[in-house]
Amino acid sequence: MKKFVEQYTNISIAAIIQGIAMALFLFPNSIPSGGAGGLAVLLNYWFSIPLSLALWFVNFSMLVIAIYWLGNASALGTMYGISITSLTIFFFESKLYELSSPFTIWIDFIIGSIILGIGVGILLRHDVSNGGMGVLALIYSKYRDVPPGKPLLLINGCIFILTGSIIDWRIVILAIISQWISTRVVDIIHQIKITTAASDNLPTMAWYKK
Repeated sequence: MKKFVEQYTNISIAAIIQGIAMALFLFPNSIPSGGAGGLAVLLNYWFSIPLSLALWFVNFSMLVIAIYWLGNASALGTMYGISITSLTIFFFESKLYELSSPFTIWIDFIIGSIILGIGVGILLRHDVSNGGMGVLALIYSKYRDVPPGKPLLLINGCIFILTGSIIDWRIVILAIISQWISTRVVDIIHQIKITTAASDNLPTMAWYKK
């Protein structure tokens, strides 16, 4: 039970971090946070669906794949993380355009990309996808035994091209750079190995390469 509570506490924190990155830094500038974010932006553009609801819908549609390939436990954690992220976005969404940020769009998306990568990286360390195309990236990472950053960048890049061709090509440039930054952070978080020292049972951190 202690391990379960600890795991879902970490998932909650990671999902909130991810939601803050989307709501305060990326979405206000129409920069997709990923494949699911890109599809959410398109749904918002076409049908005026709130971004929080659109993102939840896209992510929920990927759960069938997660259940089949990753198992019920991972799918449950993914669903929980998606819900927390969507609630976080909903909480900040009404305040998006009320806030006057002193940062430029470039500073916004760089900060948002780093924060997003931290949140996604923590989720993937717990075998929980960040939702959307992260499900596919986690499946590839799990069965190929590679960091999930590169497949995530490739899948999301294709969706960014679609989003940019419909809304604005400048979005593609910013989104791909954003993804490059966030996926590098994801791989850094994914490669941190937490071990327990035998002598004093204190947790230590070390780097490892697969």
